[in-house]
Amino acid sequence: METEAKPAAPRTKAPITIGSIFSKYGIFIVFAGMCVLASLLSPAFLKPINLINIVRQISIIGLIALGVTGIIVSGGIDLSSGSVVGVSCVVAASLAQAPDAALGVILKDYPFLLGLPLIIPVLAGMAVGTAAGFVNGTLVARTGIPPFIATLGMYTAARGAAMLYTGGHPVSNLTDDYNFIGQGDVLGMPVPIIILVVMAFVTNTLYSRTKFGKYIYAIGGNEQAARVSGINVKRNKILIYSFGGLLAGIAGMVVSSRIGSGQPGLGVGYELDAIASAVIGGTSLSAGGIGTIPGTIVGALIIGVLNNVLDLTNVSAYYQQIIKGFIIVGAVVLDQRKHRSK
Repeated sequence: METEAKPAAPRTKAPITIGSIFSKYGIFIVFAGMCVLASLLSPAFLKPINLINIVRQISIIGLIALGVTGIIVSGGIDLSSGSVVGVSCVVAASLAQAPDAALGVILKDYPFLLGLPLIIPVLAGMAVGTAAGFVNGTLVARTGIPPFIATLGMYTAARGAAMLYTGGHPVSNLTDDYNFIGQGDVLGMPVPIIILVVMAFVTNTLYSRTKFGKYIYAIGGNEQAARVSGINVKRNKILIYSFGGLLAGIAGMVVSSRIGSGQPGLGVGYELDAIASAVIGGTSLSAGGIGTIPGTIVGALIIGVLNNVLDLTNVSAYYQQIIKGFIIVGAVVLDQRKHRSK
């Protein structure tokens, strides 16, 4: 006697709990709580000029963090981004000097390179950053060198290249067009913030809505499985490191135009703040394939709000570094426990 197949039981949705909500939106809740606490500690915090200043200050770290996020998601790390900022900014600044640049500048023997159109230094800065990222990616993908070692080597080499290129001297007397990148505003909105928003949108689209982004998450989640499924792991690793270098190059242009000078020592420690922004924002150092651009931006904002409120309440800069260090370690510990429990 034939028996009728019983219909499959309907799927029940997982119950919504405080834990599940915090697991999904915890970083945004923490950020909102910090803003509330900051407004209570200092009435000046919520002033529009202060809020704009916070975003302006984190725009450079935010740009670097966008690229670092993809690299960490792919299972790698980039310790060279701060040095890449330094070498990119001096190359771009040297090509953005005004025609009346003083003697002794980088291009003193090539006066025809002074007063160039804005597009030239912009492309040069982006090219230098992309080239550094390409070298990082090639070393990691083609030689099998651990990303930590490969990017540590670039960290030293890029800093030395910046010093060699400038002779250790700052590059000043930049054109007004170039300085507008870091100092200007459009309809009341500072240009660095506009650049960060645009690049965040582009990067988020790249990571979440393209095959390249899906490949990066697949490689970070299980590199061997990604390779077996037909993904060109080496090529995509080179591309993600190159993209990270491109964003570091853009950050170099922004910071040099903001201060009106290209200095070879710029960018020291930026890579650590960028990694911290990504990790605080939910990008996992212990498990690849996990991380989002919105989370990274919020992570950068958390660091910016923390620095700002500590400044407003006259907390010593030394204590600020200690507090930031504890927050970074705490974020990594929580990340490890969360993924260990799964």
